[in-house]
Amino acid sequence: MNTSQDGRLDAFHDQLTLGGGDRVWAHAPTMVDAPFVDTPLTGPPPHTTLPLQGPTRAEARRAAKRRRTLVADPENLKRFVPKALVVAFLAGGTTAFVAHDKAVRLEVDGTPRTLHTFADDVTELLEEEGVTVGAHDRVSPDPGAGLDHGDEVVVHYGRPVTLTLDGARHRVWTTADTVAGALREFGIRAEGAHLSAARSTRIARTGLTLTVRTERAVTFMADGQERTLRTNAATVREALAEAGITLHGQDTTSVDPASFPRDGQTISVMRITDSSEVREEPIPYAVERSDDPELFRGVERVERAGRDGVRRVTYAVRTVNGVRQKPRRTAEELVHLPESRVVRTGTRQRPASVAGADGLNWSALAACESGGRADAVDPSGTYGGLYQFDTQTWQSLGGSGHPQEAPAAEQTYRAKKLYVQRGASPWPHCGRRLTG
Repeated sequence: MNTSQDGRLDAFHDQLTLGGGDRVWAHAPTMVDAPFVDTPLTGPPPHTTLPLQGPTRAEARRAAKRRRTLVADPENLKRFVPKALVVAFLAGGTTAFVAHDKAVRLEVDGTPRTLHTFADDVTELLEEEGVTVGAHDRVSPDPGAGLDHGDEVVVHYGRPVTLTLDGARHRVWTTADTVAGALREFGIRAEGAHLSAARSTRIARTGLTLTVRTERAVTFMADGQERTLRTNAATVREALAEAGITLHGQDTTSVDPASFPRDGQTISVMRITDSSEVREEPIPYAVERSDDPELFRGVERVERAGRDGVRRVTYAVRTVNGVRQKPRRTAEELVHLPESRVVRTGTRQRPASVAGADGLNWSALAACESGGRADAVDPSGTYGGLYQFDTQTWQSLGGSGHPQEAPAAEQTYRAKKLYVQRGASPWPHCGRRLTG
């Protein structure tokens, strides 16, 4: 080490130990005024710069902050170290300060500023500046990204939006600060759309309520014509008015006129006409039956013919686009009551045979007289049944009603009785078949 009598020191190298274990080798400039001390210096030889030992990043930041405080107020440093050490520290500390200090640009929600920082990454920078971000906020670059001199960090705060889009309500978040920006962010086509707020409207951090009805293509089928229009109407009724279609009286549409019209939807207009009509309808009569022991089994005698009743019914009739719908009953009144049909039914046991007539060929006679049909009636309406009885003869033999109404067995039984009384004469043309 070279020294002079007036106490000038040509060069000084010393190790300055700061709190926290940080070490900095300071290289003092030449011709520094300092009291001469004739004591061997410890530490590295003159004009030799030792490499920095490797502190952690956190230790380096703390040391750099302390240096920045001391550099800002050198008087604090002079209280603790000699003048030469102050100069040396200022020289070496400034070098370390410059090495860790970074100039970065921070923009928070559209407000930019340039600042100096010792932060190693974006998260540390935001913590230093008191910027708190949430799950819906956007930070670029990512919070964990490293930070270099000249970098730019942009923070966009999230804003809640209560969005009703084409009738559907949503709760969404956006980092845009205007309605136009939010629409772009959501991918909503604003051209031709109805907006409840202007596109230039600012969105506060507290949020916004926004209704959007996009432009849609809707087709109406009305009065035999098809009309398609583009609309942002809120209801089918509004879209009808835009298409110049008017509903009258009971007219309506194939969907609720108050519903939201969807893109590509086809809606039919139904022209409705209501009317009424009155009809008289029969009320069927009932049949009342009773047993009659005087009549043979299988024989029925009608004591009173039944008569249907009548009721007057009013119907509402609707016609839709010229097509008559099923009538709807709305009222009715009774014109007259029905009268029951009264019938007596025989319960008397039939005789097994008729003496003197059982052995004859009755099937041949029936085939000749009526073709074997028990319900046959001649063209004049006078004769009926298998054996073509007239009504008077039939009833004289104990029959009731008309012969063609009786069972075939009863007709044969009464024909045998007639044969016993008069022989084959009642059948002048076919009688010979009985014995032939």
